[in-house]
Formats: sequence, C-alpha cells, structure tokens
Amino acid sequence: MNTDDTPTAKRDARRSAARFREMLASERRSAALYRGLAASTDGERRQVFLQLADVEDRHAAHWADKLAELGEPVPTPGGVGLRGWVLTQLAKRFSVDAVLPLMERAEHADAGLYDNDPDATADMASGERSHALALTRMRTGGRNEEAEGGRGIARREPWHRSDRSGSLRAAVFGVNDGLVSNTSLVMGFAGSGAASPIVLFAGLAGLLAGAFSMAAGEYISMSSQRESYQHEIELEAEELRDDPQAETEELALIYRAKGLDAEQAERIAVTIMKDKDAALETMAREELGLDPNELGSPWSAAFSSLIAFALGAVVVVLPYAFGSGMAALITAIVLAALALFGVGAALGLINGRSALRGGARQLIVGGAAALIVFGIGHLIGHAVS
Repeated sequence: MNTDDTPTAKRDARRSAARFREMLASERRSAALYRGLAASTDGERRQVFLQLADVEDRHAAHWADKLAELGEPVPTPGGVGLRGWVLTQLAKRFSVDAVLPLMERAEHADAGLYDNDPDATADMASGERSHALALTRMRTGGRNEEAEGGRGIARREPWHRSDRSGSLRAAVFGVNDGLVSNTSLVMGFAGSGAASPIVLFAGLAGLLAGAFSMAAGEYISMSSQRESYQHEIELEAEELRDDPQAETEELALIYRAKGLDAEQAERIAVTIMKDKDAALETMAREELGLDPNELGSPWSAAFSSLIAFALGAVVVVLPYAFGSGMAALITAIVLAALALFGVGAALGLINGRSALRGGARQLIVGGAAALIVFGIGHLIGHAVS
C-alpha cells in the first residue's frame, strides 16, 4: 500500500500546498512592492530595491517549485496587494523616506520567518534577515554607528558616552530592586511589632534570598541568551560554508545600503569573504548585530546582580544591626528615603530626565509600597497578638 495515498498523507499534502501558495503570494507581493518603490527613487537606492526584489523572486520561485513537486498548479502573479499599493502610492506622492520606517518594521518582524521552516533553504532565512538590515541602513542614510564606535548614538544620547554596555544601568536597577523589596519586607516586620532581632533576621533573610535568586535568574537568563547567540553564529557559519556566493551578495547589499556604490560594495565583500574567520565575524556583526567576542558572561552577570541587589537591600538592615527599637526604625526609614531618592535621581539621569523628578517619583512609589506593607504588617501583628 502506498502511504502517499492514505487520508493523513493527502491531508498533509493539502496543508502544505496551501502554505506554499500563501508563501508564494507573499513573496511575489514583496517583489512587486520593492519594484514599485524602486520606480519612486533613483541611484543606489533604486538598485538596492531592485536587488531586494530579485531576492524575493528567487524565494517565490522556490515555493513555486515546492508546489510543482506536489503536482499542484502554480498560481499566476496577483499584483502588489492592497498594502503594497498604499505604500507605493505614498512613496510616489511624498518620497521613499515616508514609507521606509513602515517597511523596516515589517521586515524586522519577518526577519526570522524562515529560521525554523523545514521547507525553506538556509539562503532564504539569511536573505530575510539581510532585508531588514538593508532597509535600516537605507533609513539611517548609510550611517554605521557600530563602525563609528557609537559616535552617532552618543551625539544624540549623551548617556551612551559613559555606559555603552549598559552595565551601570543594570547595576542601578539591581540596587533599586534590592532597596524597594527589602525595605518593604523590613517595614512589614517592623509594623507587626516584631522584636528588633526578628526584624534584623528577616532583613538578612530577604537580602540573601533576593540576592541569590537574582544571581541565579541572571545566570540562567544570560546563559540562554549566550547559547542563542552562539547558535545564530553557528547557523551563519553553516551558510558561509554551504553558499558563500549568496553570503557575498548579502554582504555587498548591506554595504550598498550604507551608501557605497555597487563596485565598491562588491570589492569589499569579496575581499572579506576570502578570510573565513573575518567573514564570519563580519557577517555576525553586520547581519546579526552580534559581536562574537562580546556575547556576555553568565558568571559576571550573576555576580554583578548579586552585589547590586545586596547593596540596595542592606540599607534598611544596617540600623537594626547596630541598634534597636524606635531609633532603628526611624534611622531605617530615613536611610531608605534617601536611598530611594538617590536611586530615582540616578535613573532619571540615565534616562535623560530630570534627576529631581526621577528621585521624587521613586521616593513616592517606593515609600508607598513600604508604607502599605507596614500597614499590613501592623494589622496582622495586632490580629495575632
């Protein structure tokens, strides 16, 4: 008995055919859209749009072949579609710049469309990612802020001049987490009327539990992220090995979108591709946006998170470590208030906002949380006493 004639096989074939037709129509619409946009511009932009359209045509041909393999008829092209018509009309009436942000968002959303598709080729997966990057380069006018050492970003966002890695931001947020959570915990026990040693023990327990929990979570998160990045780089290495010509074309396309002419872009891409290690590093940076040498350290992230949380959490513990009673409570409240304001001010500066406003907001929000927990602890303490 031929298993291809079973009801299950026929149903799977129908589903595959429907999906192939949908992919074919989508790729054809994209190709028509890129050609419509090419007609609204000139120079290198026009050539980039036409090259993107050619890539979409190759993708469409792949899905047409998949339909033919199933013995299904290949539909005739259906035009640009409603969305494509609107975008091409906007480009004609205003300019391509008016629709580039919309195109860029759509391409970034579809960048991983073929990553886990068993019926797609590796070239199709990398092609979709390169489309999003090419549009981004085109929209930013060819600026490569990574190659400029982040100077473009730094000019617009002074924060990046001092903390491009974001480590200080993460540290401040870690301190904030420890401060707010442990202040609320200590205030809850203090409000219940518990003895000072019990409040101290609760504060220390909250500090240790929170710090190690944060460290463990950060380690797992960073490890997963690093593994994901390494997997992407490994896939890129496979693409370079299996289809170096397609990767060379993609890299040339990226450089053309930066503003280089076709000859320069092709020459640079070919030169880079001669060195396998340099090619992989370049494609990881340009296509994936990753630096293979800076994927992050799980242990470093975990340790930093532990220390940051502990620094915030220890603020309200210190008064009970060296005192007791009402004096310790008042000191803890004053220290917590000052720390909340300071952390809020730091976050405000980091985000380019007013330090005074950020500090006041943090003090109000964190203070309100601590006050609510203090009240709950007071009610529970009276109820059980």
